[in-house]
Amino acid sequence: QDGLKQCLADFRQQLAWVERLDVTLGPVGGPASQSASNTDEVDPENDFQREMSFYRQAQAAVLEALPRLRKLQVPTRRPDDYFAEMAKSDQQMQKIRQKLKSKQEAMERSEKAKQLRAMRKYGKKVQTEILQKRQKEKKNMLNAVKRYQKGLSDKLDFLDDEHTSSQGNKKGSANQQTKKGPNAKRRYKNQKFGFGGKKKGSKWNTKESFNDVSSFQSKVAHNKGPGKARKGGKKALNKRPGKRARQKMKNRAR
Repeated sequence: QDGLKQCLADFRQQLAWVERLDVTLGPVGGPASQSASNTDEVDPENDFQREMSFYRQAQAAVLEALPRLRKLQVPTRRPDDYFAEMAKSDQQMQKIRQKLKSKQEAMERSEKAKQLRAMRKYGKKVQTEILQKRQKEKKNMLNAVKRYQKGLSDKLDFLDDEHTSSQGNKKGSANQQTKKGPNAKRRYKNQKFGFGGKKKGSKWNTKESFNDVSSFQSKVAHNKGPGKARKGGKKALNKRPGKRARQKMKNRAR
């Protein structure tokens, strides 16, 4: 202890306070100081209480030193045209900015990948549930069929379910077709020419016309009448015979 006091006396300099600017005070009054005074000391293991005591002590020193500096006419505010060089160069700050940007992009990519994995997992879960449901329905239907074949049951509910489901599908498709309706071209033609409607039926057969065969002509029906020859003209009369007919004619001539 005596040696420490001797060293302190050796390097102590008797200078004015404005040259030393040392202030030693306790923490300023506040809730933290009151709680500290209640416990007689600050718990060093409590981070918040310890840092708050440092903050209060620095605040008390500033409140004590500023009035003394103003009395000594020492300026305490930075001038408007004050220029201070950065501690770090622009190149280093650019590297830091790029590093922060790459880190943020990596975090965004990992977040997107996490969301995609979650969506994939959910889709897989839904798909497995649907497959399990289908397998269960199929198993129940096969069991019902087996019971019916063995004579243990006389109900055909599983066939009714299939029939109703198929009818529902047909109704759905029919509704879709009816809702679809004609296209624009068909609608324009309907508007221009009408919707057709029922024909007059002048060419329809009746029982009497079906039984009446008086106007039947066999020559005309079997392509033997003069009208058929006139339709063909000279080409029909002078038609060249086929290859096989010409071969037979040659054999006869020999």
